[in-house]
Amino acid sequence: MTEESVETLYLLGKEELIVGVSSFVQRPVAAKELPTISGFTHANIKKIQALEPDLILGFSDIQKDIAKDLIGLGFNVFITNQRSIAEILDYILMLGRLVNAQKEAQELVQKYQHKIDQIKKVANGPKIYLEEWDEPLITGIKWFSELFEMCGFINIFQNQSSESLAKNRFVNHEQIIERNPDYIFACWCGKKVSIDSIKNRSGYQHINAVKNNKIFELDPAIFLQPGPALFEAGLDLVESYLD
Repeated sequence: MTEESVETLYLLGKEELIVGVSSFVQRPVAAKELPTISGFTHANIKKIQALEPDLILGFSDIQKDIAKDLIGLGFNVFITNQRSIAEILDYILMLGRLVNAQKEAQELVQKYQHKIDQIKKVANGPKIYLEEWDEPLITGIKWFSELFEMCGFINIFQNQSSESLAKNRFVNHEQIIERNPDYIFACWCGKKVSIDSIKNRSGYQHINAVKNNKIFELDPAIFLQPGPALFEAGLDLVESYLD
């Protein structure tokens, strides 16, 4: 019922275990051919029942009601709430143990850890605003923030990014204008980012990111799922903005 578990299982060589996926799955492309059994906030219970899965994987407290219904039907359900880079790496190891791929999971985590260790931070890097949603304004979740911070960017809402619940990551236009980010990175789950609408917000003409045309849209399939995509593609993309 979530994206990152699908990509992880493919990378562990266990894709044959997957019988159904979320409609949000984009990575790898082959996974999009599998039966769709859920969105993020809803699931097709009858379709899941018909597939007779041994284990159902999900992510976030947002899926708690779906999990409750499935548990009530006698299914094994495993829901995680990873929010940081460290927790994402731990999740890969946990999933590896669940599917008897401990060695492959350890090698994958070591590969990602090595990639992280090789990153050269830029001292006093540019200030950034990460936008996860536009109405209401929600700043990026912890792993999203950490990915940029690893590369030397300074998140103007670093403290709020550590909050796991979206309602605790609400920000306002006045704060953004006052903190004056050099870059704005927007990543809206489920809809395309309108860069023009960001530029035209009242007062934003005074922000460095707007004056210097440094507003960018990021792919939710890479940045808003707590899994391998962050390391397989995300880190390289983040570093490219420093060139």
